[in-house]
Amino acid sequence: MTDIETVHPTDPFDPQALNAAEGLDPVDPRYVHVLRATTALNLIPLAIGASLFDALLIRSIGGPYGLITGLAWLAAIIMIVNFPARRMQRWGYRIGEGQLRVARGWLFRTDTIVPFVRVQHIDVGQGPVERWFGLSHLIVHTSGTHNSTVTLPGLPADLAAAMRETIRRHIQTDFA
Repeated sequence: MTDIETVHPTDPFDPQALNAAEGLDPVDPRYVHVLRATTALNLIPLAIGASLFDALLIRSIGGPYGLITGLAWLAAIIMIVNFPARRMQRWGYRIGEGQLRVARGWLFRTDTIVPFVRVQHIDVGQGPVERWFGLSHLIVHTSGTHNSTVTLPGLPADLAAAMRETIRRHIQTDFA
């Protein structure tokens, strides 16, 4: 394998190859279930609203009843099943010597490196869906205004706490 293949994956559409080429660790696979649940909680009310619109308005004007309902539920199901898995695969992180690197996205890729010396404080958060799957998210607050908060979701709760302690120790060491 040449140096060029090491830096750039052969398939730009393969998120695992992209994260592996960049030396990033993936988020926990259970994170896809968290994304599916939150996507469902957001899309199902919209699909119900489309069904009500279809039932009340389309029937009253004599249109083809069921078309909007079917399309809304089909779109919701496709988005709930397909998009969270793709989104989860686009996250990667690496905690290294004196810094945390978080990368996400595919079309619009964001790669953030947070030096520990810039960290103001660290939070470990857990929503109800994350708690159900035993996951947490790490929130790193840095000095500055632009992009001063970096969030890393999809971490096992014990790993998020350990990462928080690692960063905290570095902060204490840097200021001691």
